[in-house]
Amino acid sequence: MAELYEANFKQVSKYVHATSRGHEAIQVALGLQLLPQDYVFPYYRDDAMLLAIGMQPYDLMLQLLAKKDDPFSAGRTYYSHPSLKDDDKPKIPHQSSATGMQAIPATGVAMGLQYKELQGLNDNSIENPISVCSLGDASVTEGEIAEAFQMAALKQMPMLYLVQDNGWDISANAAETRAQNAFEYAKGFKGLEAVSIDGANFIESYSTLQKVIATIREERRPFLVHAKVPLLNHHTSGVRMEWYRDDLDEARSRDPYPILRQQLLDNGFSEDEINTIEQKTKEKVASDFEKALQADDPSPEDLFTNDFVPTPITEERGVREPEGADKVVMVDCALFAVEELMREHKECLLYGQDVGGRLGGVFREAATLAQKFGDDRVFNTPIQEAFIVGSTVGMSAVGLKPIVEVQFADYIWPGLNQLFTEVSRSCYLSNGKWPVSMILRVPIGAYGSGGPYHSSSVESVLTNIRGIKIAYPSNGADLKGLMKAAFHDPNPVVILEHKGLYWSKVPGTSTATSVEPGEDYVLPLGKAWLPQEIWPQETEETLTVVTYGMGVHWAYNASGELGMRNQIEIVDLRTLYPLDEDTIMKSVKKTGKCLVVTEEPSNNSFARALAGKIQEECFKFLDAPVMVIGSENMPAIPLNSTLEQTMIPSTEKVKAKIEELLGY
Repeated sequence: MAELYEANFKQVSKYVHATSRGHEAIQVALGLQLLPQDYVFPYYRDDAMLLAIGMQPYDLMLQLLAKKDDPFSAGRTYYSHPSLKDDDKPKIPHQSSATGMQAIPATGVAMGLQYKELQGLNDNSIENPISVCSLGDASVTEGEIAEAFQMAALKQMPMLYLVQDNGWDISANAAETRAQNAFEYAKGFKGLEAVSIDGANFIESYSTLQKVIATIREERRPFLVHAKVPLLNHHTSGVRMEWYRDDLDEARSRDPYPILRQQLLDNGFSEDEINTIEQKTKEKVASDFEKALQADDPSPEDLFTNDFVPTPITEERGVREPEGADKVVMVDCALFAVEELMREHKECLLYGQDVGGRLGGVFREAATLAQKFGDDRVFNTPIQEAFIVGSTVGMSAVGLKPIVEVQFADYIWPGLNQLFTEVSRSCYLSNGKWPVSMILRVPIGAYGSGGPYHSSSVESVLTNIRGIKIAYPSNGADLKGLMKAAFHDPNPVVILEHKGLYWSKVPGTSTATSVEPGEDYVLPLGKAWLPQEIWPQETEETLTVVTYGMGVHWAYNASGELGMRNQIEIVDLRTLYPLDEDTIMKSVKKTGKCLVVTEEPSNNSFARALAGKIQEECFKFLDAPVMVIGSENMPAIPLNSTLEQTMIPSTEKVKAKIEELLGY
């Protein structure tokens, strides 16, 4: 196949591809030993492994040429970037371009397999499954690899890391970029057993992997296999080996194919038999290539499919205000929602920093859950935001429903790589095969002099990640209903929970407390509401405030202090994506003026973009420009309480902006 691609370079060079040439022996040795119940995360050089698990050259060529019937992504992603859910083959969840990031989702699968075994959710009629992550040695220098190794070793997961070491990154070699190879590095992780082999020798590769895989299936503990291999072709079709390689003769001397050919002869195959296999293979590859060239390209409308899979929660259902129920603070509404979900669904689990039994979360948002459901279902993680976020890809792939937490919005940044690259794109780039069902809880916002590392608002960054849903409730009832809807949604949902509303300790936020909704209450994402609704008026100036989270309380208090509750309509978005544009535009067209209130600095923000959208849609109905009020455009929220209050909006600031806009 590699030779055919080179011979037809002009036809295939439209799209970038890599090759396994030089890596074939170790890849085939692994692929032949995987079972349908296993999960494998190949990397972009693993086309030989894909053939070994049962894929046809034609399947890979459809992806090579970005064709409509590409079985992995329907023409959406590169060659040898697989995602597969066939009954008769190992499962391949979506992964990114596989330069280390895939280790966390793969380890998430192993964690999920372990959890299912502990909870009695596994299928005892089949041989124990394992998770396999294939890596290039260069990618092991990534920090996220350390997070994956740490968790696999700590929790003793059924995990195999296969590291193919060809001595190169792209044009940088190992001597320039690595203090040690992967085998040496793995020794620093107690409980991660490592072996190093000649990955160009098929028999050595096969027999070593056979022993390792059998041990993982039986003993349920992690291994790393470091396979030394040559790279006999270009890094990719766009980065040619002759541009930078100075070791090609040495690499060719370690070509695994002559070794395999000799091993076949040594084990009873004849020269004629091998020549026949070679000839039939070349004919098969050439025939599949001609067929792939004729296959249909995607049509323009194919662009718009499988960004999300449909959710069953499309209408508000259940009892929002049960008779006789107590009013509770917002944090307890979330706590009770999670407790109810965990009680009903054994596939639901909760993990993050400090959520375990000793503390139950720094905001007590997980209090008592570990005691009620056990340390296997509610547990602490290390300080590893990337692992917390990215492991949900693997957990979801094995059928679990993880609820995870980043302790403060300020700490989300190390997890953004996984959220953007792995979580958000999984459904779309797998053409709907692998949506990620997860909830990511993020305490957010300024409250009580939290300072620059515990007070930030980050929604504008998140709303620029396509493929996730984002909730931002202003009260406990909404939080509970949205939490339930998010759990049943097969797509990833981020819930931003303003920590200043958790206990309604901030003056003017008592309306964040709610009668706790019933256990059956669900509130669909994408439905805004009007906590303050007005009628169209001819004689009075009217205004719509579009906001969410803490902004709802600033707007409500400001309109009350101004004595203008009959002139000001408040739209509480409740979710930032999907966004209920119909409710927003209907309100603004009714009132003629609009103020968007956010806690974020307003420059380049979600709120500013929303204001532009409103202006565009409602221009003919407006009596004034759409205005925005947010925090001051400074780099961080200072610790000092005077400076904090100067930085962020308030009821007084929103009042002044309302008066300015009404008087326009």
